[in-house]
Amino acid sequence: MKQYRTHLLVCAGTGCVSCGSFKIKEALEKEVRKRKLEDEVMIIATGCNGFCERGPILMVHPDGIFYQQLKVEDVPHLIEEHILKGRPVKRLMYVPPAEKQPIPKMKDIEFFKHQRLIVLRNRGRIDPEKVEEYIAFDGYEALGKALSEMTPEAIIEEITASGLRGRGGAGFPTGKKWLICRQAKGSPKYLICNGDEGDPGAFMDRSVLEADPHAVLEGMVIGAKAVGAEKGFIYIRHEYPLALKRMDIAVRQARDRGLLGQDILGMGFDFDVEIVQGAGAFVSGEETALIASVEGRIAMPHQRPPYPAQKGLWGKPTVINNVETWATVPNIIRRGSKWFSSLGTKTSKGTKIFSLVGKINNTGLVEVPMGITLKDIIYGIGGGIPEGRKFKAIQIGGPSGGCIPKKLIDLPIDYESLTEAGAMMGSGGMIVMDDKTCMVDVAKYFLNFLRDESCGKCVSCREGTQRMWEIVKNITEGKGTEADLKLLEEVALACKDASMCALGQTAANPVLSTLRYFRHEYETHIHEKRCPAGVCTKLIRYVVIPSACTGCLACKNSCPSDAIRGTLKDAHLIDQSKCIKCGACFEACKFEAIETERQPAIAIVEEVR
Repeated sequence: MKQYRTHLLVCAGTGCVSCGSFKIKEALEKEVRKRKLEDEVMIIATGCNGFCERGPILMVHPDGIFYQQLKVEDVPHLIEEHILKGRPVKRLMYVPPAEKQPIPKMKDIEFFKHQRLIVLRNRGRIDPEKVEEYIAFDGYEALGKALSEMTPEAIIEEITASGLRGRGGAGFPTGKKWLICRQAKGSPKYLICNGDEGDPGAFMDRSVLEADPHAVLEGMVIGAKAVGAEKGFIYIRHEYPLALKRMDIAVRQARDRGLLGQDILGMGFDFDVEIVQGAGAFVSGEETALIASVEGRIAMPHQRPPYPAQKGLWGKPTVINNVETWATVPNIIRRGSKWFSSLGTKTSKGTKIFSLVGKINNTGLVEVPMGITLKDIIYGIGGGIPEGRKFKAIQIGGPSGGCIPKKLIDLPIDYESLTEAGAMMGSGGMIVMDDKTCMVDVAKYFLNFLRDESCGKCVSCREGTQRMWEIVKNITEGKGTEADLKLLEEVALACKDASMCALGQTAANPVLSTLRYFRHEYETHIHEKRCPAGVCTKLIRYVVIPSACTGCLACKNSCPSDAIRGTLKDAHLIDQSKCIKCGACFEACKFEAIETERQPAIAIVEEVR
């Protein structure tokens, strides 16, 4: 095998690709050829590195140097300095070192050093389109062990002992689900990989599918041996073209090498998979709706029981797990249940992947041990809140999750703690909010999403999400009353109690959690007709502070509705009857002479004028 002195690992996950990482790779290849370094330097396109906002990302191995936000014009200098002269380029690093300080390695960066990688162990280090690289890092070793050394019962016992719970949201014990399916009557039996990731701000499953598709396949083949299935389906939403492409390549490679299909590894076991594209409906993430979609029907849930493990796809026993769950399985079989169960908490074992987005300095994909606190993620891995703002809340669990306030920042992240706090683990989306966020507006946003995504089968969900949205919308527009809060809670609880599937049962979480922790914001909108965060446009009045206004005309020139009166060097006035509350004047003013009515005294001064 050919040996190279340096490997240049270019992140080719969706985030970096959108920032131009393929152009960076082409520029690197061109420069390496120009310098005649083809026999010394190997360039590899990897899956998602995790630090998404810093793309395009380049890792230099074996040096362990992390470069970020590269541009094509940076490439010649980087090759010249680092690869030829051995001098890492400080200005292209995430944290450029000061003089006489050691060059930071990737493992030293706060975003990376607090993580514990199990599912993401291959991120940023292998080419996901080459099965040989997956095999080189112990890939398919667990499959060989499961097929040659373990009975189906032993596999299920190992998964059960590990304490693995479904990472798709509900947290149901994986081993228990597999056992129910194995013991269920009827054949054939099926497996489904749920890659229908519909949560706003979530990209965990997409990144795993793009970075390590063979881990998902290996987990599914092991699961098939455990439950006695011969066919599986990998359900991926059509908005994930790169994930679809790489999974398709992985399936063909696995078949070609006897790792999938007939007589796998010569052990007399048959199992194959088919990739199914989803149409992007959020409700398809619910098990029974997902089954309907795979069967070619409209993605509508149906009543349970029977559960899919008893009667699922085409009426046959079916195990459904999400991408992260399947990708965890090979690690447990290879390293043992005791190792896995030693991580996490008493009831929530192992690690969990989260997408960290919102008002946070370091956005991206993180894998952390269960039980880590919100504070450790937000201020350790996430690097805190931008621009010195204050942390206000974090929304966890997707649109059906809940908002957890600052006072619970030391809350450990596990299934039970999050549920008790009014949120849920969900698939792992985390949206961080600062003190400029209006929590009533946040509830309205998620309700708007949920009312659109409701399949409409249940009256409680179809009408409940719509009515909750209408009430909250009226509150954000200054039309709310005290009676609305009582009605909002009643509708939320009715939707939660009477809906058939998890979408309707959890749709009230954004409302109930914000009412629980931020009720004062609802009351301010209702009683004072103002938005404390200055977000709800119908409740905003932009006003000029006369003593601060220099009469520079910047605000007047930027106003699209001709609502500002004044001449050069004279203090200006805003005509509220013409103001469309676009905020253009606020953005244009360089003297902080324009404020919102969040400060009533200023508004009074304006009225007097």
